[in-house]
Amino acid sequence: MEIRQLTYFIAVAEERHFGRAAKRLHMAQPPLSQQIRQLEEQLGVQLLNRTTRKVELTAAGQELLERGRQIVNAVATLRADVYQVGQGATGVLRVGFSGSATYGVMPSIVRRAKSVLPGLSIDLHGEMLTPTMEAGLRQGTLDAALLRPPLASNDIEYRIVKREPLIVALPSFSPLAVGRPVACHELQDHEFIAYPPESVLYRTTAALCRHAGFQPRISQVLGETSTMLSFVAAGGGIALVPASIRALQLEGVFYRDLEDSPEVELACAWRRDDRSALLQSFLSVVASVTTGEHTTSHQPWGDPSPPAG
Repeated sequence: MEIRQLTYFIAVAEERHFGRAAKRLHMAQPPLSQQIRQLEEQLGVQLLNRTTRKVELTAAGQELLERGRQIVNAVATLRADVYQVGQGATGVLRVGFSGSATYGVMPSIVRRAKSVLPGLSIDLHGEMLTPTMEAGLRQGTLDAALLRPPLASNDIEYRIVKREPLIVALPSFSPLAVGRPVACHELQDHEFIAYPPESVLYRTTAALCRHAGFQPRISQVLGETSTMLSFVAAGGGIALVPASIRALQLEGVFYRDLEDSPEVELACAWRRDDRSALLQSFLSVVASVTTGEHTTSHQPWGDPSPPAG
């Protein structure tokens, strides 16, 4: 028994007339009658009682009509679902975000994805360090990541989606918590709360302080941005963080611009060999959200051809 035969039978059973069923199916009546006879022969039962004027269902025909409708509807739903998955419009994508991206660009990406890809479920992993996300991409536990380059692996492609300066997070009672920008050399007598040494932001902070003529005194090393800022609010020290962290407002923390701050990059990364439609749909969302940011391509958005321009 084929789905096509079921569809033919359901039309005849619902119309109770071969002529009307043939018209509904956009086919001639003789081949329709032949298909129904073949179906009865395959099943070994009579499905219809035929007269010159109408068609009546037998008990077996009524059973096939009820169960057949369920089967045909299930197949139609399956086809639609498979098509949506194939087009990258539905499924689960595991995405890692750096601490600053968690509070910066991530909410916009998730909102946009829910709007244009309602069938896409994003399994979020926030407050991650770049080395951890890079390992997750290589090992297949992450499908994409918003992280801070450079990266060590040649198996990962990425595109820069944002460049932003560092700012200073200060406790509210600090004498530097005023409206003017802070010069880096003014921070030399303060204790620093820093990201772990393997992070890009730790290396950037250390290099910036060396350039200003001092070695930062690090009192706490923390991997989560929210925890770092809680320590700042408690007076445990200061922290240099990306400007997008301003989105995370915490009582007791003041943000101030940093004079001559270097810019740090945020990139969207994925495995070089992953060409799934689901990933491409997500990358399109990221591209649409970050349009207008300073975006440059280390590798194209999952497209083997080079970017235009």
